Amino acid sequence: MDANTLNPSQHKAVTAPDGTVLIIAGAGSGKTRTIVHRIAWLVQQGIDPSSMLLLTFTRKASQEMIQRATELLGHTLTGLHGGTFHSVAFSILRQHRPSWATGPITIMDMPDAVSSIQHCKEHLSLAKGDKSFPKTQTVSRLFSKVRNKEVLLADLIKQESPHLLVHVDTFNTLYQEYSSYKKINNLLDYDDLLFEFESLLTGPSEDSIPELTQKLREKYRYIMVDEYQDTNGVQARLIKLLTGEKGNTMAVGDDAQSIYAFR
Repeated sequence: MDANTLNPSQHKAVTAPDGTVLIIAGAGSGKTRTIVHRIAWLVQQGIDPSSMLLLTFTRKASQEMIQRATELLGHTLTGLHGGTFHSVAFSILRQHRPSWATGPITIMDMPDAVSSIQHCKEHLSLAKGDKSFPKTQTVSRLFSKVRNKEVLLADLIKQESPHLLVHVDTFNTLYQEYSSYKKINNLLDYDDLLFEFESLLTGPSEDSIPELTQKLREKYRYIMVDEYQDTNGVQARLIKLLTGEKGNTMAVGDDAQSIYAFR
């Protein structure tokens, strides 16, 4: 890899020393190129690819970045782990299931989640015959938004859908039933993945760091995050938990291009 092909700002980012680095770069300025060269540069400095974790918002993006870094170096990057926050969370949860799980966990996709919410609604005979009650798909999106924003249902409805305030008690009852239903049946929906992963990393006490967290910190000594502007609160906390106080994190993003700000 020839670092001289980079412009001065890119070169400064690619060759930054250990520690925490936040790169804010506009559209077309080479954000992805910078991460790709950073991976290659670290390898050239003797860093084992298996000690790197690349977090992206799509699996395709991580595969393309790893492929480009491979082409730069001229050899495969054995052990480099790249993927989405959710895929990384799932890979860990498959090995270390939540304490409440009584068996292997199953991940639900959106249709599964909608069906489960509908089942809970019918089981409790909620909003039966009430045509003003929103469709189950709408309720599912509402529940997902509550998780991602980490706010109370009532507050979210009051702010974004005040016409649904009349149903707030029903929503809360249904949300609690849905949460219980998932745990009884060892189910996780898409949003649960991140919060259950966070629970594993934080453990039951603030005074001690779980053994799993220590192991992951030792394994992933260099973490790179693409499209950082689209991380939510739990994703930002996961990065801090994985790196610890002395970790090496490079986050790249453009705050003018956030497509998930609504969450």
